[in-house]
Amino acid sequence: MKRRKFLKKASVTGLGLVTASSSIISCDDTKKEKKAVATGKTVIPVVVATWNFKNATKAAWKVLEKGGNSLDAIEAGCRVEEADLENTTVGNGGTPDRDGNVTLDACIMNKEGNYGAVVCMENIAHPISVARKVMEETPHVLLAGKGAEQFAVSKGFKRQDLLNENTRKAWEKWKETSEYKPIINIENHDTIGMLAIDKNGDISGGCTTSGLAYKMAGRVGDSAIIGSGLFIDNAVGGATATGMGEEVLKTVGSFLIVELMRQGRTPQEACEEGVRRIVTSNPNFKNFQVGYIALNKKGEYGCYCIHGGFGISKYQEGEQTYIESDSYIKKA
Repeated sequence: MKRRKFLKKASVTGLGLVTASSSIISCDDTKKEKKAVATGKTVIPVVVATWNFKNATKAAWKVLEKGGNSLDAIEAGCRVEEADLENTTVGNGGTPDRDGNVTLDACIMNKEGNYGAVVCMENIAHPISVARKVMEETPHVLLAGKGAEQFAVSKGFKRQDLLNENTRKAWEKWKETSEYKPIINIENHDTIGMLAIDKNGDISGGCTTSGLAYKMAGRVGDSAIIGSGLFIDNAVGGATATGMGEEVLKTVGSFLIVELMRQGRTPQEACEEGVRRIVTSNPNFKNFQVGYIALNKKGEYGCYCIHGGFGISKYQEGEQTYIESDSYIKKA
């Protein structure tokens, strides 16, 4: 099942059709596995990412195979999706909020545990790179809105209109029938979260998104928030999330998963527990999706989600693989 087809199926009907086009990525040239388990491999370097963003993992792998560090690999991989105009959920060409403004969120973490992020940033196509600048060149860790935009421009980033013709038309169509309520089942988003380990065994991570399609102005999800959308501990591993950000925020999901790995859980076991924390606390879990991926210091991975249809891209030993995640609710 394609990512967008699943998200549409998982939503509660009755609020109007979400019409934004999706980023449909073929996995014909990748190998598939039916279920994700914590592998026994301890081979590094390795890069994993949410969904079948194979072009992003390929770009990250090119950095790693040349001996580059994991932070550079993360930035290179995330920038690929931010620049893809056919991906309406990340970066340039992302789906706007209810007022027609494309606002972007992103964060990045390095091996030292340093963190940089931007939220609600407009007019800048590569928030992952701005987030890195925040981390490396300011005394802060998080910049928002106009402040983030002004900082980006001061560092040489160019302003541009991120709403293209296709996303503008979809937004106009959505307005014809949409109800303007802050309700979780207007769900149309595929965050890219990425984790990488380089040849030195150091891990970094990044996460970038345009957030919920037609979200309320000012809405920020989990993607750019440390401990929720992303968390890295170089002594243990890392985790990142995708799906309904409000639910990930409430459970501080990525931090939880890394802490579980610290206590001895495998990446797979930790991801499964992260999802269980959500479904046991929210009786409406059938109406939204959350997916987690995790990577430990050995290069073992795990992934798990509420509904079937989620998966991850993995590049390891010069080979790209698509892994179909197991799920709490089994596909029919």
